[in-house]
Amino acid sequence: MAEAAAEKAYYRFLVLFFNCLLTFGSYFCFDIPSVLQDQFQGNLTCPNGTHPNGTEQNGTAGCVEGLGMTPEEYNLLYAIYAWTNALVVIVAGFLIDKLGNRFGVFVFSFLTVLGSSIFALGSHFKGTPYLLPLMLTGRLLFGSGNGSLTIVQNRITAFWFKGKELALAFGLTLSFSRLGSVLNFFFTQQFESHFGVQWTLWGGTFLCVLGFISAITVSVLDRVGMKQLGLDGVIQQESKKVRVQDVRRLPLRYWLLVLTIMFFYNGVFPFVADASKFIQDKYPGYSQQAAAYIAGAVYDSSLVLSASVGILIDYVGLRGVFALGCAVLTLPVFALLAFTFVPPLVSTIWLGITYSFAAASMWPSIPLVVPQATLGTAMGLATSIQMIGIGLSNVIVGRILGTKSSELKIPLWRWQQMMVFMLANTVACIVTSVGLNVVDKKQGGTLNRMTKHSLPESVARQPGDAAPLLNEGEDEGSIN
Repeated sequence: MAEAAAEKAYYRFLVLFFNCLLTFGSYFCFDIPSVLQDQFQGNLTCPNGTHPNGTEQNGTAGCVEGLGMTPEEYNLLYAIYAWTNALVVIVAGFLIDKLGNRFGVFVFSFLTVLGSSIFALGSHFKGTPYLLPLMLTGRLLFGSGNGSLTIVQNRITAFWFKGKELALAFGLTLSFSRLGSVLNFFFTQQFESHFGVQWTLWGGTFLCVLGFISAITVSVLDRVGMKQLGLDGVIQQESKKVRVQDVRRLPLRYWLLVLTIMFFYNGVFPFVADASKFIQDKYPGYSQQAAAYIAGAVYDSSLVLSASVGILIDYVGLRGVFALGCAVLTLPVFALLAFTFVPPLVSTIWLGITYSFAAASMWPSIPLVVPQATLGTAMGLATSIQMIGIGLSNVIVGRILGTKSSELKIPLWRWQQMMVFMLANTVACIVTSVGLNVVDKKQGGTLNRMTKHSLPESVARQPGDAAPLLNEGEDEGSIN
């Protein structure tokens, strides 16, 4: 009997390609405010005209025409995204487990389109009471879709690559997503200087539409592939067994892994959100565009390294060790930014490297410690806790930076306090990752073995969704 197309390597990599494109546009949109922070916090009008980079020819601070947000309102755009994720992704993960990948990929990609459209529409109401509510509503819907879409994306990746090139597949997914972020940091400011804030935001919406088209494509490929593998009925039966109560049975390793992810990301995303302005405020001679390029180096490094790091981790394993090493090696990044005037590019590239290893070691570890049938719920809960941390961090950073005037250069002592806060999160990440390695060693060392040895051979060979809900023969009080 001829081998089905879905059983061949090219098919799963074709699924992976369109799966990667799901979040390309949404990641581009996510950090548009970071690149255009001066415009978002700029004055509603400039009496002497607009100075695109916020500087006069003699290098002194100039007027930037923009939307008139305060730093606290600006950081709220990121906080509401994170909080929405925290609330929605738990329910989304459970629904994905119950209703399937195809339901999730369609609904949540549509929400990213709707949210980015309302966000862009809100920019047309500058100077009115409607601007902030509309833009916050847009970010709320966008966050509802994008965070949940990432869960579907990870679930599809885990299904097709579990027991195979899992870390590589996660690395490639991250690379494509970060390609959107990188292109945002390279081109958004130039696009805005020619076409303005409004059309720039609508351009981001167009990229989300392309993601929606990719969602339809990957949905078809996933459906056809599972039919060829004869797994449609199996997955539906497994999905019926999933219960909300199963959250209580998630293992200690899972919770330590989630806390490690949260504390690490607390130092990355809130920093990138404010990095462009930080660079302009602290280091003399950087234009808005140059500062955006340097801030984007975090994602540049991730884009370049993620796939190769995934291959490395697939080969050597040691996921728990890498998680701890990433946290330890991130400490000097925020110390340099807080207490020295070392060129900021050094720190952003350094952070990008540790971020690449963290993403390729932490997230692919979740499918190794929970069953496939509850993976959506586990991913949703992990994303929720991560986003709660990021949302609180954004609010705290907004309070630390705290000036009410969009014209003022934020004092350096405030930026230093922000970096100390990032350091504290990194120290907490070290503590939880040490605990993760200790517990993992006591429970068999799954995370620190190579992928092909992480699961029993009979389980590794079968498709992920055929895995039982609970591992038979183990204590009912935990899933390992």
